[in-house]
Amino acid sequence: MTEKPIRILHVLGLFDYGGAESLVMNVFRHMDHSKIMFDFVVHSEEVGAFEEEAKRLGAAIYRVPQYKGKNHVAYRKAWKSLFKEHPEYAIIHGHVRSTASIYLKIAKDYGLKTIAHSHSISSGTGISAKVKDFMQKGIRKRADEFLACSQIAGEWLFGSKVIKQSNFHIMNNAIDADKFLYDAERRKNSRKELNITDETVIGHIGRLHEAKNHLRLLNIFNEYQKLQPNSLLLLVGDGDLRETIEDKVTQLGLNEKVRLLGSRKDTYDLVQAMDLFLFPSVYEGLGISVVESQASGLPTLVSTAVPNEAIFTDRVVSLSLDESDQTWAATLNQLPKTDRESLVTLENIKEAKFEIEEISQWYADFISELLQG
Repeated sequence: MTEKPIRILHVLGLFDYGGAESLVMNVFRHMDHSKIMFDFVVHSEEVGAFEEEAKRLGAAIYRVPQYKGKNHVAYRKAWKSLFKEHPEYAIIHGHVRSTASIYLKIAKDYGLKTIAHSHSISSGTGISAKVKDFMQKGIRKRADEFLACSQIAGEWLFGSKVIKQSNFHIMNNAIDADKFLYDAERRKNSRKELNITDETVIGHIGRLHEAKNHLRLLNIFNEYQKLQPNSLLLLVGDGDLRETIEDKVTQLGLNEKVRLLGSRKDTYDLVQAMDLFLFPSVYEGLGISVVESQASGLPTLVSTAVPNEAIFTDRVVSLSLDESDQTWAATLNQLPKTDRESLVTLENIKEAKFEIEEISQWYADFISELLQG
Protein backbone atom coordinates (compact mmCIF):
# COMPACT_ATOMS: atom_id res chain seq x y z
CA MET A 1 0.00 0.00 0.00
CA THR A 2 1.42 3.38 -1.03
CA GLU A 3 1.97 5.74 1.87
CA LYS A 4 0.07 9.02 1.51
CA PRO A 5 2.01 12.30 1.59
CA ILE A 6 1.91 14.63 4.59
CA ARG A 7 -0.55 17.40 3.75
CA ILE A 8 0.29 20.86 5.14
CA LEU A 9 -2.33 23.59 5.20
CA HIS A 10 -0.83 26.99 4.27
CA VAL A 11 -2.89 30.09 5.11
CA LEU A 12 -2.62 33.06 2.72
CA GLY A 13 -4.47 36.25 1.83
CA LEU A 14 -4.78 36.41 -1.97
CA PHE A 15 -2.82 33.64 -3.71
CA ASP A 16 -1.09 36.08 -6.05
CA TYR A 17 2.42 37.35 -6.86
CA GLY A 18 3.33 38.58 -3.37
CA GLY A 19 6.50 37.92 -1.38
CA ALA A 20 5.06 35.32 1.02
CA GLU A 21 2.98 33.70 -1.71
CA SER A 22 5.94 33.48 -4.10
CA LEU A 23 8.09 31.89 -1.41
CA VAL A 24 5.46 29.29 -0.53
CA MET A 25 4.86 28.48 -4.19
CA ASN A 26 8.58 28.26 -4.89
CA VAL A 27 9.08 25.82 -2.01
CA PHE A 28 6.01 23.84 -3.10
CA ARG A 29 7.41 23.38 -6.62
CA HIS A 30 10.58 21.85 -5.19
CA MET A 31 8.93 19.48 -2.71
CA ASP A 32 8.82 15.72 -3.25
CA HIS A 33 5.04 15.55 -3.65
CA SER A 34 4.98 11.85 -2.88
CA LYS A 35 6.10 12.81 0.64
CA ILE A 36 4.82 16.34 1.26
CA MET A 37 1.83 18.08 -0.32
CA PHE A 38 0.74 21.67 0.24
CA ASP A 39 -2.91 22.74 0.38
CA PHE A 40 -4.04 26.35 0.73
CA VAL A 41 -6.60 28.45 2.56
CA VAL A 42 -7.12 31.88 1.00
CA HIS A 43 -8.99 34.89 2.35
CA SER A 44 -10.45 36.00 -0.97
CA GLU A 45 -13.01 34.97 -3.57
CA GLU A 46 -10.67 36.37 -6.22
CA VAL A 47 -8.73 33.68 -8.05
CA GLY A 48 -5.04 34.41 -7.55
CA ALA A 49 -2.32 34.00 -10.16
CA PHE A 50 -0.80 30.90 -8.49
CA GLU A 51 -4.01 28.92 -8.02
CA GLU A 52 -4.10 27.12 -11.37
CA GLU A 53 -0.50 25.95 -11.07
CA ALA A 54 -1.01 24.87 -7.44
CA LYS A 55 -3.97 22.73 -8.47
CA ARG A 56 -1.96 21.16 -11.30
CA LEU A 57 0.63 20.13 -8.71
CA GLY A 58 -2.07 18.41 -6.67
CA ALA A 59 -3.05 21.08 -4.13
CA ALA A 60 -6.53 21.69 -2.78
CA ILE A 61 -7.63 25.31 -2.30
CA TYR A 62 -10.18 26.35 0.31
CA ARG A 63 -11.73 29.75 0.89
CA VAL A 64 -12.66 31.51 4.11
CA PRO A 65 -14.22 34.98 4.34
CA GLN A 66 -12.01 38.03 4.70
CA TYR A 67 -12.09 39.00 8.37
CA LYS A 68 -13.96 42.26 9.00
CA GLY A 69 -14.59 42.16 12.74
CA LYS A 70 -18.37 42.14 12.45
CA ASN A 71 -18.17 38.69 10.84
CA HIS A 72 -16.12 37.24 13.73
CA VAL A 73 -18.61 34.43 14.41
CA ALA A 74 -18.91 33.51 10.72
CA TYR A 75 -15.11 33.56 10.37
CA ARG A 76 -14.62 31.16 13.29
CA LYS A 77 -17.42 28.95 11.96
CA ALA A 78 -15.76 28.72 8.54
CA TRP A 79 -12.51 27.49 10.13
CA LYS A 80 -14.27 24.98 12.40
CA SER A 81 -16.18 23.59 9.42
CA LEU A 82 -12.94 23.25 7.47
CA PHE A 83 -11.23 21.22 10.20
CA LYS A 84 -14.32 19.06 10.79
CA GLU A 85 -14.58 18.22 7.09
CA HIS A 86 -10.83 17.68 6.63
CA PRO A 87 -9.34 15.75 9.56
CA GLU A 88 -6.35 14.74 7.38
CA TYR A 89 -4.30 17.77 8.35
CA ALA A 90 -1.65 17.50 11.05
CA ILE A 91 0.06 20.85 10.41
CA ILE A 92 -1.11 24.38 9.65
CA HIS A 93 1.36 27.04 8.50
CA GLY A 94 0.03 30.58 8.85
CA HIS A 95 1.30 33.44 6.70
CA VAL A 96 -1.65 35.75 7.48
CA ARG A 97 -0.76 37.30 10.81
CA SER A 98 -3.75 39.59 11.51
CA THR A 99 -6.13 36.69 12.26
CA ALA A 100 -3.54 34.04 13.14
CA SER A 101 -4.45 34.13 16.82
CA ILE A 102 -7.98 33.06 15.79
CA TYR A 103 -7.31 30.31 13.25
CA LEU A 104 -4.23 28.89 14.99
CA LYS A 105 -6.23 28.56 18.24
CA ILE A 106 -8.98 26.66 16.42
CA ALA A 107 -6.38 24.50 14.67
CA LYS A 108 -4.83 23.57 18.02
CA ASP A 109 -8.28 22.65 19.34
CA TYR A 110 -8.49 20.16 16.46
CA GLY A 111 -5.07 18.72 17.25
CA LEU A 112 -2.93 20.35 14.55
CA LYS A 113 0.66 21.46 15.00
CA THR A 114 0.79 25.21 14.41
CA ILE A 115 3.40 27.34 12.60
CA ALA A 116 3.37 31.15 12.48
CA HIS A 117 5.51 32.88 9.86
CA SER A 118 6.59 36.55 9.91
CA HIS A 119 7.27 38.16 6.53
CA SER A 120 7.24 41.84 7.52
CA ILE A 121 8.17 44.39 10.18
CA SER A 122 5.12 46.67 10.01
CA SER A 123 1.35 46.61 9.64
CA GLY A 124 1.45 49.91 7.77
CA THR A 125 -0.35 53.04 8.91
CA GLY A 126 -3.83 54.12 9.91
CA ILE A 127 -6.62 52.57 11.97
CA SER A 128 -6.48 49.19 10.18
CA ALA A 129 -2.79 48.91 11.08
CA LYS A 130 -3.53 49.53 14.75
CA VAL A 131 -6.24 46.87 14.67
CA LYS A 132 -3.82 44.38 13.08
CA ASP A 133 -1.13 45.19 15.66
CA PHE A 134 -3.62 44.51 18.46
CA MET A 135 -4.94 41.28 16.96
CA GLN A 136 -1.57 39.73 16.18
CA LYS A 137 -0.25 39.97 19.75
CA GLY A 138 -1.87 36.64 20.57
CA ILE A 139 0.15 34.75 17.95
CA ARG A 140 3.03 33.99 20.30
CA LYS A 141 0.63 32.04 22.53
CA ARG A 142 -0.93 30.06 19.68
CA ALA A 143 2.04 28.81 17.64
CA ASP A 144 4.14 25.73 18.30
CA GLU A 145 6.85 26.91 15.90
CA PHE A 146 7.87 30.39 14.77
CA LEU A 147 9.46 31.19 11.40
CA ALA A 148 10.67 34.52 10.04
CA CYS A 149 12.41 35.80 6.91
CA SER A 150 14.87 37.77 9.07
CA GLN A 151 15.79 38.34 12.69
CA ILE A 152 14.14 41.76 12.73
CA ALA A 153 10.90 40.35 11.24
CA GLY A 154 10.85 37.67 13.93
CA GLU A 155 11.39 40.09 16.79
CA TRP A 156 8.78 42.54 15.46
CA LEU A 157 5.98 39.96 15.36
CA PHE A 158 6.92 37.49 18.08
CA GLY A 159 8.93 39.56 20.55
CA SER A 160 12.48 39.41 21.87
CA LYS A 161 11.78 36.43 24.13
CA VAL A 162 10.49 34.11 21.38
CA ILE A 163 13.43 34.69 19.03
CA LYS A 164 15.77 33.29 21.69
CA GLN A 165 13.77 30.05 21.94
CA SER A 166 14.64 26.79 20.18
CA ASN A 167 11.31 26.82 18.34
CA PHE A 168 12.20 30.03 16.47
CA HIS A 169 13.89 29.64 13.08
CA ILE A 170 15.02 31.90 10.26
CA MET A 171 13.70 30.54 6.96
CA ASN A 172 15.34 32.51 4.18
CA ASN A 173 13.16 33.63 1.32
CA ALA A 174 14.71 31.78 -1.59
CA ILE A 175 14.90 32.02 -5.36
CA ASP A 176 15.38 29.62 -8.23
CA ALA A 177 18.93 30.90 -8.60
CA ASP A 178 19.72 29.46 -12.03
CA LYS A 179 16.91 31.50 -13.57
CA PHE A 180 18.23 34.81 -12.22
CA LEU A 181 21.93 34.46 -13.09
CA TYR A 182 22.95 36.95 -15.74
CA ASP A 183 22.78 35.77 -19.34
CA ALA A 184 23.71 38.10 -22.20
CA GLU A 185 21.46 36.34 -24.72
CA ARG A 186 18.44 36.46 -22.41
CA ARG A 187 19.14 40.14 -21.79
CA LYS A 188 19.14 40.79 -25.53
CA ASN A 189 15.85 38.91 -26.00
CA SER A 190 14.17 40.51 -23.01
CA ARG A 191 15.06 44.04 -24.10
CA LYS A 192 13.87 43.25 -27.61
CA GLU A 193 10.49 42.02 -26.30
CA LEU A 194 10.16 45.20 -24.24
CA ASN A 195 11.17 47.33 -27.24
CA ILE A 196 14.20 48.72 -25.41
CA THR A 197 17.22 49.74 -27.46
CA ASP A 198 20.02 51.76 -25.86
CA GLU A 199 18.15 53.25 -22.86
CA THR A 200 19.54 52.90 -19.35
CA VAL A 201 16.85 50.87 -17.59
CA ILE A 202 16.10 51.41 -13.90
CA GLY A 203 14.09 48.55 -12.44
CA HIS A 204 11.92 47.92 -9.40
CA ILE A 205 9.97 44.79 -8.42
CA GLY A 206 7.39 44.94 -5.67
CA ARG A 207 3.74 45.29 -4.76
CA LEU A 208 2.22 48.72 -5.38
CA HIS A 209 1.95 49.27 -1.64
CA GLU A 210 2.98 52.06 0.73
CA ALA A 211 5.86 49.95 2.09
CA LYS A 212 7.60 50.01 -1.29
CA ASN A 213 7.58 53.82 -1.46
CA HIS A 214 6.73 54.14 -5.15
CA LEU A 215 5.87 57.84 -5.02
CA ARG A 216 9.31 58.60 -3.62
CA LEU A 217 10.82 56.24 -6.18
CA LEU A 218 9.20 58.25 -8.97
CA ASN A 219 10.61 61.49 -7.54
CA ILE A 220 14.07 59.91 -7.46
CA PHE A 221 13.76 58.68 -11.03
CA ASN A 222 12.56 62.11 -12.10
CA GLU A 223 15.84 63.55 -10.80
CA TYR A 224 17.86 60.70 -12.32
CA GLN A 225 16.46 61.23 -15.81
CA LYS A 226 17.65 64.82 -15.63
CA LEU A 227 21.18 63.39 -15.26
CA GLN A 228 20.58 60.61 -17.78
CA PRO A 229 17.86 61.71 -20.25
CA ASN A 230 18.06 58.45 -22.19
CA SER A 231 16.63 56.42 -19.31
CA LEU A 232 13.57 54.30 -18.61
CA LEU A 233 11.87 53.04 -15.44
CA LEU A 234 10.26 49.58 -15.25
CA LEU A 235 7.86 49.00 -12.35
CA VAL A 236 6.97 45.33 -11.92
CA GLY A 237 4.06 44.53 -9.61
CA ASP A 238 0.48 45.47 -8.91
CA GLY A 239 -1.63 46.66 -6.01
CA ASP A 240 -4.06 49.17 -4.58
CA LEU A 241 -1.82 52.16 -5.31
CA ARG A 242 -1.71 51.64 -9.08
CA GLU A 243 -4.04 54.54 -9.90
CA THR A 244 -2.21 56.87 -7.49
CA ILE A 245 1.11 55.92 -9.08
CA GLU A 246 -0.26 56.44 -12.60
CA ASP A 247 -1.46 59.91 -11.58
CA LYS A 248 1.99 60.69 -10.17
CA VAL A 249 3.67 59.59 -13.41
CA THR A 250 1.41 61.94 -15.37
CA GLN A 251 1.97 64.78 -12.90
CA LEU A 252 5.75 64.47 -13.35
CA GLY A 253 5.41 64.26 -17.14
CA LEU A 254 7.03 60.82 -17.23
CA ASN A 255 4.45 58.87 -19.23
CA GLU A 256 6.98 58.14 -21.98
CA LYS A 257 9.65 57.08 -19.50
CA VAL A 258 7.81 54.91 -16.95
CA ARG A 259 6.26 51.53 -17.69
CA LEU A 260 3.98 49.77 -15.22
CA LEU A 261 4.24 46.13 -16.21
CA GLY A 262 1.84 44.74 -13.60
CA SER A 263 2.27 41.38 -11.88
CA ARG A 264 4.65 39.17 -13.83
CA LYS A 265 5.88 35.64 -13.31
CA ASP A 266 8.90 36.19 -15.58
CA THR A 267 10.81 38.52 -13.23
CA TYR A 268 13.93 36.42 -13.87
CA ASP A 269 13.82 37.62 -17.49
CA LEU A 270 12.91 41.20 -16.63
CA VAL A 271 15.95 41.68 -14.37
CA GLN A 272 18.12 40.72 -17.34
CA ALA A 273 16.77 43.75 -19.22
CA MET A 274 17.58 46.16 -16.38
CA ASP A 275 20.81 48.13 -15.86
CA LEU A 276 20.23 49.40 -12.32
CA PHE A 277 17.87 48.42 -9.50
CA LEU A 278 16.19 50.97 -7.22
CA PHE A 279 14.51 49.90 -3.95
CA PRO A 280 13.74 52.79 -1.54
CA SER A 281 11.43 50.84 0.81
CA VAL A 282 9.98 52.38 3.95
CA TYR A 283 10.12 49.01 5.68
CA GLU A 284 11.03 45.42 4.70
CA GLY A 285 10.92 42.04 6.37
CA LEU A 286 13.70 40.98 4.02
CA GLY A 287 13.34 42.28 0.44
CA ILE A 288 13.47 39.24 -1.84
CA SER A 289 13.63 41.50 -4.91
CA VAL A 290 17.02 42.69 -3.66
CA VAL A 291 18.19 39.08 -3.55
CA GLU A 292 16.97 38.63 -7.13
CA SER A 293 18.69 41.79 -8.35
CA GLN A 294 22.00 40.69 -6.80
CA ALA A 295 21.67 37.20 -8.27
CA SER A 296 21.51 38.87 -11.68
CA GLY A 297 24.55 41.02 -10.90
CA LEU A 298 22.58 44.28 -11.00
CA PRO A 299 24.03 47.38 -9.30
CA THR A 300 21.40 48.00 -6.61
CA LEU A 301 20.50 51.04 -4.50
CA VAL A 302 18.33 50.34 -1.44
CA SER A 303 17.11 52.21 1.61
CA THR A 304 18.61 51.39 5.00
CA ALA A 305 15.24 49.76 5.82
CA VAL A 306 16.38 46.67 3.88
CA PRO A 307 17.80 44.21 6.45
CA ASN A 308 21.46 43.23 6.23
CA GLU A 309 20.41 39.59 5.78
CA ALA A 310 19.25 40.44 2.24
CA ILE A 311 22.63 41.83 1.19
CA PHE A 312 25.19 39.19 0.18
CA THR A 313 27.24 40.91 -2.56
CA ASP A 314 29.10 44.18 -3.00
CA ARG A 315 26.59 45.19 -5.69
CA VAL A 316 24.36 46.89 -3.11
CA VAL A 317 24.61 50.45 -1.79
CA SER A 318 22.33 51.51 1.12
CA LEU A 319 21.12 55.08 1.56
CA SER A 320 18.95 56.73 4.21
CA LEU A 321 15.51 57.96 3.18
CA ASP A 322 16.46 61.19 4.93
CA GLU A 323 18.74 61.97 1.99
CA SER A 324 17.29 64.17 -0.76
CA ASP A 325 15.90 62.91 -4.06
CA GLN A 326 18.85 64.57 -5.77
CA THR A 327 21.31 62.64 -3.57
CA TRP A 328 19.53 59.39 -4.32
CA ALA A 329 19.62 60.13 -8.05
CA ALA A 330 23.31 61.11 -7.96
CA THR A 331 24.17 57.94 -6.02
CA LEU A 332 22.23 55.82 -8.50
CA ASN A 333 24.10 57.51 -11.33
CA GLN A 334 27.44 56.71 -9.69
CA LEU A 335 26.82 52.98 -9.26
CA PRO A 336 29.48 51.04 -11.19
CA LYS A 337 27.99 49.43 -14.29
CA THR A 338 30.63 46.71 -14.60
CA ASP A 339 30.20 43.63 -16.77
CA ARG A 340 27.63 41.36 -15.09
CA GLU A 341 28.90 38.16 -16.74
CA SER A 342 29.93 35.64 -14.02
CA LEU A 343 29.89 38.44 -11.44
CA VAL A 344 27.57 36.43 -9.20
CA THR A 345 27.65 32.62 -9.29
CA LEU A 346 25.32 29.87 -8.15
CA GLU A 347 27.80 29.10 -5.37
CA ASN A 348 27.57 32.69 -4.10
CA ILE A 349 23.80 32.32 -3.79
CA LYS A 350 24.05 28.90 -2.13
CA GLU A 351 26.58 30.18 0.39
CA ALA A 352 24.17 32.99 1.28
CA LYS A 353 21.41 30.36 1.72
CA PHE A 354 19.05 31.86 -0.84
CA GLU A 355 18.96 28.88 -3.23
CA ILE A 356 15.48 27.33 -3.40
CA GLU A 357 16.47 23.65 -3.50
CA GLU A 358 18.40 23.97 -0.26
CA ILE A 359 15.64 25.94 1.49
CA SER A 360 13.05 23.41 0.30
CA GLN A 361 15.12 20.57 1.76
CA TRP A 362 15.46 22.50 5.01
CA TYR A 363 11.68 22.90 5.15
CA ALA A 364 11.09 19.20 4.48
CA ASP A 365 13.46 18.30 7.33
CA PHE A 366 11.79 20.87 9.59
CA ILE A 367 8.34 19.35 8.94
CA SER A 368 9.65 15.84 9.57
CA GLU A 369 11.13 16.87 12.93
CA LEU A 370 7.94 18.73 13.87
CA LEU A 371 5.82 15.62 13.33
CA GLN A 372 8.22 13.50 15.34
CA GLY A 373 8.34 15.99 18.22
